[in-house]
Amino acid sequence: MSKSRMVRTGRFGVIRLGAVLGILLLSVLLSACSSNEDSVFHTGTPAAETTDSVSRVPWDYRVVESTVGDLIGSDMTVLPDNELLPNDGNYATGDKIWTLQFMDAELITDADQKNEIRLSAWSTLKSYGDQKTAAEDLKNLKVSITTDVDLVGVYKTKFKEKTRNFAVLELPSGNRIKQPIDDKRYTALEKEKTASVVLEEVHDFADYDSAYAKFRGWAN
Repeated sequence: MSKSRMVRTGRFGVIRLGAVLGILLLSVLLSACSSNEDSVFHTGTPAAETTDSVSRVPWDYRVVESTVGDLIGSDMTVLPDNELLPNDGNYATGDKIWTLQFMDAELITDADQKNEIRLSAWSTLKSYGDQKTAAEDLKNLKVSITTDVDLVGVYKTKFKEKTRNFAVLELPSGNRIKQPIDDKRYTALEKEKTASVVLEEVHDFADYDSAYAKFRGWAN
């Protein structure tokens, strides 16, 4: 073999060895990155994520005095928001009417039983020719009841020499609420498992059996 050919062969061997070492080094780096969850090269299974519980519930109703606007076929616009509703009462433009409006809520409960409430906008459901009939429907959709609920417990907090008391209740819907209480109620509830409260049951207009209970006060 000529001397020049031996030199070229030696150079190619060095190049190949360098390439192999480079590939091995890159593999080590990628392996290290893949075990680092913050790396863009991470390929492992991500840490388990806690999924929040989300539910939509009926939240509130109200009766609003309104005015009939334009008539469009068998429908009508309702002022001042210019909403479109069926003209079931055969109203004329300018007639005074009452409408039932509805609001629902998205309840988000995390693993620690902490609740976040996202309210929807008001939407109009139905029109009435007189306020009395509207109020009767409203009374059936929002029902006040007195009942016993589970008392999770009571506790105290202290900040800048001021002490505050709280009671944690579990409502029939399953979500928990925290209510501030005075010293007298703290002592009365300290060893109890249930508490007597006033709830407002808000029923779904389209499915009356579906309801959400909101705390409205202590029964005693």
